[in-house]
Amino acid sequence: MRGFDFAPLYRATVGFDRIADLMDRALTADVAQPTYPPYNIEKTAEDAYRISIAVAGFTPEELSVEVKDGALHVAARKTPDQAEKAYLHRGIATRAFERRFALADHVRVTGAAHEHGMLHIDLVRETPEALKPRRIEIGRPAATEPKQVEAKALEATV
Repeated sequence: MRGFDFAPLYRATVGFDRIADLMDRALTADVAQPTYPPYNIEKTAEDAYRISIAVAGFTPEELSVEVKDGALHVAARKTPDQAEKAYLHRGIATRAFERRFALADHVRVTGAAHEHGMLHIDLVRETPEALKPRRIEIGRPAATEPKQVEAKALEATV
């Protein structure tokens, strides 16, 4: 894989650090991305999204959802079983995990729910008023009276 140096971008721009970090992270990510736990990202409305993560075997107390540094962090730590169990087959993975999702500017987590072995995290994009398009009224200039100017010019010449 080809490596890119973003140092010139950092030297020539101001305020684009986050974009450069995202590109750097995307290009340096391991080829084999973790696949556990499986998840879906869906668009539920024009500015609303939902991340659904399969967390079978975890209770809400064993899950952690937090936003920090412009990223959503989802982690799970299984509490050790008090009783030793002898499994003949263990197909439900309840190993600890941590998933990170980079959030765009102005995306806010509105809630999380744990139901039927799924963790649903709802997000919404809230565009600040300063960034929303606004209509500018086109005014008319104050009416000038050219006849008065001409009349004064005629009086001065006589």
